[in-house]
Amino acid sequence: MDELIRVDNLCKSFGAVPALRGVSFNVSSSELTVIIGPSGCGKSTLLRCLNGLELFDSGYVQMGDITLDRHNEAPPRDLNAKLRRLREEVGIVFQGFNLFPHLTVLENVVKAPMIVKGLSREVAAQQANELLRKVGLDDRAHYYPSQLSGGQQQRAAIARALAMSPRVMLYDEPTSALDPSLVNEVLQIMRNLDGEGMTQVIVTHEMRFARDVADKLIFMHGGELRLSARPVSLFTSPRDEGTREFLHNSLGCDE
Repeated sequence: MDELIRVDNLCKSFGAVPALRGVSFNVSSSELTVIIGPSGCGKSTLLRCLNGLELFDSGYVQMGDITLDRHNEAPPRDLNAKLRRLREEVGIVFQGFNLFPHLTVLENVVKAPMIVKGLSREVAAQQANELLRKVGLDDRAHYYPSQLSGGQQQRAAIARALAMSPRVMLYDEPTSALDPSLVNEVLQIMRNLDGEGMTQVIVTHEMRFARDVADKLIFMHGGELRLSARPVSLFTSPRDEGTREFLHNSLGCDE
């Protein structure tokens, strides 16, 4: 598979507190990569650096033909232009849905393509309706977010991100705010997108999903990437003691 994402020696601090310590990894096109690790280990910060919501201090991120290179520390002169291009290529879904409460589901999905891509309302609405069918919300197009369950709101958020036709989808704990009974309906959307060849990077504590669906698992601890491996290798014989302890505790709570 072609390499779509390359991250090299990524460092990020908040004041004197380091969040990322020299993180490096690659993601191939159509690959589903799951990032796991204890709370506060830098997973969410890493995800936000991948789409430019956080500007890293040093290192290198390449997303397709877009490169953010800060090996020399200074921001590139064309930084803002690169960030705009990057955000058009990368969709991101948060744990808190972040839907506009005063807009219907359909209006939430059509807004960005009309403003950013200049699509007509007719074309944007046609695309939005197709995406809502994909995520099983075609009968909720004219509902407001407050009229939806948490799982439905998250599926609407996924449809909204897909409306920009991204090359990569990022998810930051997309099921952590959901009741357990609603988790699988969101995970199933990601499974379906994986079957269609969408490149996805997912931060999650859903260990069974990570074990059963991921092409690659990344374990982070203390801002460092401790291990990157295929699920069968990481779950059956992790070489890193921190990984073994984390998986034992996580799966032990799951079982």
